Parts: sequence; C-alpha cells; structure tokens
Amino acid sequence: MDEVLVAGDGRPFFFNNNNNNTTTPSSSSSPVSLSNLPLLSSFLAFAIAQFLKLFTTRYKEKRWDAKRLLGSGGMPSSHAATVTALAIAIGLREGAGSSMFALAVVVASVVMYDASGVRLHAGRQAELLNQIVCELPPEHPLSTVRPLREPLGHTPVQVVVGAVLGCMVAYLMRETPNNIN
Repeated sequence: MDEVLVAGDGRPFFFNNNNNNTTTPSSSSSPVSLSNLPLLSSFLAFAIAQFLKLFTTRYKEKRWDAKRLLGSGGMPSSHAATVTALAIAIGLREGAGSSMFALAVVVASVVMYDASGVRLHAGRQAELLNQIVCELPPEHPLSTVRPLREPLGHTPVQVVVGAVLGCMVAYLMRETPNNIN
C-alpha cells in the first residue's frame, strides 16, 4: 500500500511500503523534462561557451580550430559557465535560501577554484614537461613519448567571463515561455 506525504512546497511524495522507495510524480514521467530550467540553462551555457572558444581562438591565434568545440581550457571557461548557470537557475527556481541553491553554489565554487588553480597549474606543468621532452636527445627512451595535453585550466579572467555568461544564460532562460509555472 502506498502512503502520500505532502512536502512543505506542496509536492506529494509517495512512500512505497514494499521496497521503501520514495518517488515524486515527476520522477516517474521522463528523466529529463523540457521545463527543467537548471538543466537546460547549464547545457546551453556550456554549448555557448564552447562555441565562443572558436572565435576567441581565432582572435588570439589568427586561425580557426574546430577542436576547440570539444577541448578544455581557453576563453571563456565552459566549466564556470555550466556550474554558474546551474546555481543561478536553481536559485531562481527554488530560492536563494534553499538547500539545493547552497549545494549548487558550493559545487560551483569548487569547480571554478579547481579550474583556475589546480588545473591551470597542471597545464603549465604539462607545457614545461613537453618542452623538456622535446629537448632530449633522440636516443633517449623518453624522446618519443606522446606530448601531454597543455590547455587544461583557465586564467581567473576566463573563469569570471564564463561565470558571467552562465549568469546571463540562466537569467534569460527564466524568461522563456516553457519555464512559466
């Protein structure tokens, strides 16, 4: 027998006594809803950031590089855009005082700190190691090692631009007709 408990926001939760699973009616429909503002905002922010990398690479390096559509590093940070759009969309949907917003802000902060800290320095170390390997004599066993990936992290400016992009996408997505309750 199923029991129904209404949460503080009015959404019913169903407790199935047979296997102790808790579900909501929306979780039994489709796994991804077109009205899921946080998910759609974060995917769109990611896609826009990756697309913009084509143009920033063209401006900086004077060449088109289609690999930038899928690559990490560069301007703007798609990591920052994605997690910021997610956090802002959750804040707009659930409220700034919600636990989900707090969790999203913490995750976004960790991701952005990692992108501009640990990953940035790992990329710089990869650059130096690749340079050292290139200077090895041909008979050295490591002279034929495949180069390490260098564009791993982001500068703080790239992270800030990505975060601003994420904020803009989430804010503009909240105005779309599908997201009106």
